[in-house]
Amino acid sequence: MEANAAKRKEPRKALRVKVISMGNAEVGKSCIIKRYCEKRFVPKYLATIGIDYGVTKIFFPPGIFFSLEFFFSPGKVRNEFYKDTQGVLLVYDVGSKESFDSLDSWLAEMKQELGPHGNMDNIVFVVCANKVAMTGILGIPEIPGGIPGVCAWLGSRGMGIVEIS
Repeated sequence: MEANAAKRKEPRKALRVKVISMGNAEVGKSCIIKRYCEKRFVPKYLATIGIDYGVTKIFFPPGIFFSLEFFFSPGKVRNEFYKDTQGVLLVYDVGSKESFDSLDSWLAEMKQELGPHGNMDNIVFVVCANKVAMTGILGIPEIPGGIPGVCAWLGSRGMGIVEIS
């Protein structure tokens, strides 16, 4: 009986969740990672060289916790980057219609890199509308239908959206 009590007191291993961020240059992917994982804001644009990485832990009672590992690599990357991904943040700048229009190409790149045996159905996608506080707008007004147009795009792909500043 004492052996069982000792086992219960051992800390459980964190469940690893790999999340990658995708989007055009200067939409704020690295800033999102720094803010969430390191609780700091980087006000000045610094181009990412190599791979940006952040990790944070999320605890749930009774003693279950997740290790959220965020990855971002600018430009074309090898398919190993996409391997074992469980979540994707598709980031666009609300002040840039071009960055929103590019989201489909980022999805196509991921599908291509995962290859014929890759399964995007097991990956959770969330669209991040970034820089809302800088522009004071939600969505992209230039998209046909404005905010309803953004919602239609999201709905047709089964994705949710979050506003981030």
